[in-house]
Amino acid sequence: MTLDTVKHASETPDVKLPWAELGLKEDEYERVREILGRRPTGAELAMYSVMWSEHCSYKSSKVHLRQFGEKVPENDAMLVGIGENAGVVDVGQGYAVTFKVESHNHPSYVEPYQGAATGVGGIVRDIIAMGARPVAVVDPLRMGDAQHPDTKRVLPGVVAGIGGYGNCLGLPNIGGELVFDACYQGNPLVNAGAIGVMRHEDIHLAKASGPGNKVILYGARTGGDGIGGASILASETFDDTKPSKRPAVQVGDPFQEKLLIECTLEAFAEKLVVGIQDLGAAGLSCATSELASNGSGGMRVDLDDVPLRDSTLTPEEILMSESQERMCAVVEPEKVERFLEICEKWDVIATVVGEVTDGDRLEIFWHGEKIVDVDPRTVAHDGPVYERPYARPSWQDALQADDANKLARPANGEELREQVLKLVAAPNQAAKSWVTDQYDRFVQGNTVLAQTEDSGMIRINEETGLGVAIATDGNGRFAKLDPYTGAQLALAESYRNVAASGAKPLAISDCLNFGSPEDPDVMWQFAEAVRGLADGCLELGTPVTGGNVSLYNQTGEAAIHPTPVVAVLGVIDDVARRTPMAFEEEGQLLYLLGETREEFGGSAWSQVIHGHLGGLPPKVDLAREKLLAEILISASRDGMIDAAHDLSDGGLVQAVTESCLRGGKGARLVVPDGLDAFTFLFSESAGRAVVSVPRSEELRFTDMCGARGLPVRRIGVVDGDAVDVQGEFTLPLSELREAHEGTLPGLFA
Repeated sequence: MTLDTVKHASETPDVKLPWAELGLKEDEYERVREILGRRPTGAELAMYSVMWSEHCSYKSSKVHLRQFGEKVPENDAMLVGIGENAGVVDVGQGYAVTFKVESHNHPSYVEPYQGAATGVGGIVRDIIAMGARPVAVVDPLRMGDAQHPDTKRVLPGVVAGIGGYGNCLGLPNIGGELVFDACYQGNPLVNAGAIGVMRHEDIHLAKASGPGNKVILYGARTGGDGIGGASILASETFDDTKPSKRPAVQVGDPFQEKLLIECTLEAFAEKLVVGIQDLGAAGLSCATSELASNGSGGMRVDLDDVPLRDSTLTPEEILMSESQERMCAVVEPEKVERFLEICEKWDVIATVVGEVTDGDRLEIFWHGEKIVDVDPRTVAHDGPVYERPYARPSWQDALQADDANKLARPANGEELREQVLKLVAAPNQAAKSWVTDQYDRFVQGNTVLAQTEDSGMIRINEETGLGVAIATDGNGRFAKLDPYTGAQLALAESYRNVAASGAKPLAISDCLNFGSPEDPDVMWQFAEAVRGLADGCLELGTPVTGGNVSLYNQTGEAAIHPTPVVAVLGVIDDVARRTPMAFEEEGQLLYLLGETREEFGGSAWSQVIHGHLGGLPPKVDLAREKLLAEILISASRDGMIDAAHDLSDGGLVQAVTESCLRGGKGARLVVPDGLDAFTFLFSESAGRAVVSVPRSEELRFTDMCGARGLPVRRIGVVDGDAVDVQGEFTLPLSELREAHEGTLPGLFA
């Protein structure tokens, strides 16, 4: 007689199960028992443990994330919002673009190459699952102290993993950041983003509808390399000394993923797929429970049909495995044969593992035994919701009172010169070409802007020139000083970067990286950052289409700086009218847009010169940011400017240095009336950009700025082979280049 494991669980309530070892709290385990009306089977326990993890369920952040759904700006571009694999926006001409940013932080510290590589693979599968062809990736990174020996272990591995996986997929890496700070020493942040393009009618969602439709698992075989992977690693305070963590890091195969992409897109083109879900965090547990709960019925799955790399895997391990390059499709019975033919054509293993039922249960079988019988919604959506206590930290006032504006400033032009050289050579301000040269930025031939430009830009229609731009930004130092303002500054900078390239900002995705939610200080930072981001998006008219929350980013008691990373997506009607950052034409006039104030809290100058963090971050004026963006976009479209660069980390002197080195032309600068040279060069006031204007366009450009009420000052001219701040100092481009470009190769090559 066949044993029904579910029935056996009902008859043996006192059997001890390892719920704590799987990451569940005692009250969570009791809640599972209450939902089921009995103790769970081992397989059910495995599913609830991974799906109720912090990484998958957002149990500590849900109460705050609701603001993104409550404070939604009017925006006709949004086609698919929060809750799906990735957000989708309308970019015109019948095209839709999907994009998202996620984290793979802890796995990348344990095993840098595979952790970063599989972060790229996972985000790309989210894009495929929406029905889109992936067209580009981005990689916002945060590492520990650049001088620390362990940073020299982690960073090269992470860069090699991102480049190795993305290059093999044939996807250009067009943007991202690299920031060093000691707060990330034991917990680097490896965030990964991707963009995909489709026609409106090709959008697909993760749902299993239609009783009798078949559930097909296709892609790589399931192995033991990713059991518990991201879902467990990312859901507790990190301790890299635990050997049990090491096998949890997934192993990626980009060539398998490339086949998976082409196979999936061909199946989409032939209208063979009813619903689809990638297998990422929580693996088969996630795919089956989410497809079933989002559909109109139940689902029956037979684990005996799952292709395995390791025949010794238990059913619990099969359900928890996060082996890469796998997807789950729901296909009508009469289309199964054709779907399998396409998989065979692309050398992709595909197996029917179940079917949609007319009930409301997710039932999973193993060797003829029923090992799972649950309401799928209780697994996928009805996890615990915590209202964690939070309070403004006791140290916040003292941190803000430690005013960076009182730090010692350079006394003369020679000291200014020395500090400029020191700033542009510091790891955070230095050229990142040692990293970006390891990525293929131009594969596919549609990249029109890439690192180190303000935003990456991809052409999506060769005939019309339609394109999209993306920028990612986040300043943990600003967020540490004031998380509400810091989140808005991240949004504003990313928004400004997109506009500086000539694209109109449309929508955002975010990756919210914070410490332990069990710490009231951290939860206050998180709550404030979410509030700031939601308020900011409402004012700018850029809805949040989706994103990721990464908590428990700390080793022991030391949390990272609160680091909300914001990705802004923009659209440009014709990429031929884009604005690059390079100063290339001698004689063009340099104009500074926006207001410059004495704002040095959290600045690059305070960090590099004084090793200081304190005071208040720059003020945010989102109405001014919106106006600046409109001016930059109009000037780009109408040919009034030839180059633009936003002012942010490092201030004006950093932006001018980068634009001069990029174009190989120098600049003569004059300190405007009412500003001292130090504030002019190093202030990090927000809402500013520097542009180069052809002399023939000067009157038209300044008239536009004046008519719209945007402060504008002529500050110099593109000229010579040096950055010459008149009356203060001269720095030859050769000296600046040596300082700016030698740092990272010297540390990591």
